[in-house]
Amino acid sequence: MMFARLPRPPRAFVRGAVYAGALAAAVALAACASPQSRFYTLGADSAASAVPVSASTAAPAWLIEVAPIDVPPQVAKNQLVVQSGPTQVRVLEQERWASLPGDEIRRALSTSLTQQLRTIDVYGTAHADATPVYRVSMNVQRFESWPGSRALIDAVWSVRAVRSNAVMTCRSVVNEPVGGGYDALVEGHRHALAQISAQIAAAVEAMAAGNAARVTSGSSGKATSVAVPACPAAAATTAAAGS
Repeated sequence: MMFARLPRPPRAFVRGAVYAGALAAAVALAACASPQSRFYTLGADSAASAVPVSASTAAPAWLIEVAPIDVPPQVAKNQLVVQSGPTQVRVLEQERWASLPGDEIRRALSTSLTQQLRTIDVYGTAHADATPVYRVSMNVQRFESWPGSRALIDAVWSVRAVRSNAVMTCRSVVNEPVGGGYDALVEGHRHALAQISAQIAAAVEAMAAGNAARVTSGSSGKATSVAVPACPAAAATTAAAGS
């Protein structure tokens, strides 16, 4: 039995079919791709908090050092970790911090303090021994994110006069109400951190004022005689931190 040979399809048709198949595969892969991640930062609005050039170039009477900041291990990751209940959390893969939370907090705190106090953060930088330095340390014990409810920061912090044993140790608990959405949640943490920053700035000023008064009085005592003022009042802090 004889069979007729079917005509071969034109090469252009074959190339078109291959191209169409590749295009369909690419569309399918794009449809299956993960949603695009969104990144958040605790940094302050530079336009709203800019320091005049004349103030930033003046030699400050004293300096600060903002040390690296510890945060609870369960939130020490790039993904936002939100509370879904008193004992449950969700790790959001598409909602992420621009850097690790401890770094975000330290950078925002350093920026806020240098602007409020008109000084320089010299952590990790050489500086003159004759200029007083005040070291700021913070241990964030709770960093809770409740979507549509509140942003909570519970932190123990200290201000120490460098080359001295004078240390002020305080605690701040800020429970900031927030609206819906993750932008509002991050903004709540920014507001909470701003309140803590205001307290720390007041503490640094009180320490510096006490040290200046001691120097003015002509006291030749060692740094051990530096008076430590009381922790500043937290007028804007919501102390209720119940979950």
